[in-house]
Amino acid sequence: MAALARVLRPSLINRQFLYECSAHDSGPFKVGFCHQPDCHLDNRASPLAAGPFGGNQLKSTQRKFVIGGATLSKTGGVRMEPKSASATTATKASSQDGATATEKSVLVPIANGSEEMEAVIMIDVLRRAGADVTVASVENDLQVTASRGVKLVADRSIGECTEQTFDLVVLPGGMPGAERLRDCAELKEITQKQAARKALYGAICAAPAVALHSWGLLDGKISTAHPAFSDKLPDTSAVEQRVVRDGTVLTSRGPGTAMEYALALVEQLYGKEKAEAVAGPMVMRKGDGSDVFRKDFGVETVSVDERPKVLVPVANGSEEMEAVIIIDVLVRAGAEVHVASIEDSKELVLSRKVKMVADRSIEDCTSTKYDLIVLPGGMPGAQRLHESAPLDKLLREHVAERRLYAAICAAPAVALESKGLLKGKKATAHPAFVDKLTDRSAADARVVQDGLVVTSRGPGTAMEFALVLVERLFGREKADAVAGPMVMPKEVVAAAVL
Repeated sequence: MAALARVLRPSLINRQFLYECSAHDSGPFKVGFCHQPDCHLDNRASPLAAGPFGGNQLKSTQRKFVIGGATLSKTGGVRMEPKSASATTATKASSQDGATATEKSVLVPIANGSEEMEAVIMIDVLRRAGADVTVASVENDLQVTASRGVKLVADRSIGECTEQTFDLVVLPGGMPGAERLRDCAELKEITQKQAARKALYGAICAAPAVALHSWGLLDGKISTAHPAFSDKLPDTSAVEQRVVRDGTVLTSRGPGTAMEYALALVEQLYGKEKAEAVAGPMVMRKGDGSDVFRKDFGVETVSVDERPKVLVPVANGSEEMEAVIIIDVLVRAGAEVHVASIEDSKELVLSRKVKMVADRSIEDCTSTKYDLIVLPGGMPGAQRLHESAPLDKLLREHVAERRLYAAICAAPAVALESKGLLKGKKATAHPAFVDKLTDRSAADARVVQDGLVVTSRGPGTAMEFALVLVERLFGREKADAVAGPMVMPKEVVAAAVL
């Protein structure tokens, strides 16, 4: 079989041209060569000419190369063939045990100390795509306390999953969570069986190095991991890449790459069209130069405690990515974050059925003076926040005392505008709710600040939003320091944190 180098679409993977070797189901690589010792596919000396797909040429005398969307041409005696759009994202269909597009099953194991952003983003995005996601605890209890203190409740224990066949097994990172996943015998067996039958598996952040590598599942594979762990990988040639696929294993770097990674997983399970359909309502960055990151109007300086107190009220139906990203990032910065349930129970079921346990009830917060109150979106969660009488009273008093407040996604329109708390203010919201804003003149921006209120658009803008909140509470240096270990794109941090 002739070796074929295939280019992965840049828009959902790495926004740059990468290659795969179809003869060995390996890749992607920044340059076109296969690392398998018996393969002669080698284009290290001649990278692709610049330009998106159309008119690409490989200057190589090595075998046949297939370049996504290239026009037919001959260069160096090698015939260049076009590749259909439907085939640009994978070298070979993974074994899915006959599952149809609507029957994909996914296992996401969690542990005490798992990174909550990574776990919740993967669960949320995969469920948006229609996957049947099982969240399994490797602990004795279903409830785990993640790395920044968020309490998550699994669907079942890992022991209940050992006889089930999954289309994808994917591990979140975080420490000591990745070590606890590594030390779970049942999870090791499940993942090794997954690899043996050539089904999809993956990991992000610390987990590729700490768990997959220790189980022998990265031997002969190109992979990436969090910068603090990438030197422990068996092959470090692609560690700077944000998402790497080699055969049936996909790896990624950290919280700041988790959405790209989750969408890459969707693409592998369901194809490019589904991944793009899922990405749209999330309000992901376009990456084509048209993104308006931030607009500021009359931003007021706030005086806060040395360790600011932040209230994040949460309801049944709140958007879990937004809530967890806000909590996680603010805790990383050093804020004292109170997660308060407005429901009768502290255990909440969020918009994509992630189960989270709040620290306290909203009634427990009425006597506390907060430096910031920030509302996650999601429906019907935003509506339930709007209807909460204790939160209404707390929020109105907070605004009257000229303290910082913020909302994202549906919440600016549903929970702030409806209460008159955006009167005379420019704001933004999720595209599905932006027409409910009185002043929409700045609604194209991903984050808008006007005076003491900060608003944002959706899950895909939540990290930028959270970093702007860190900047308001702690200053730019702290925001930059928080963004670094998250592996946020530098250009995004530079644009979002002024």
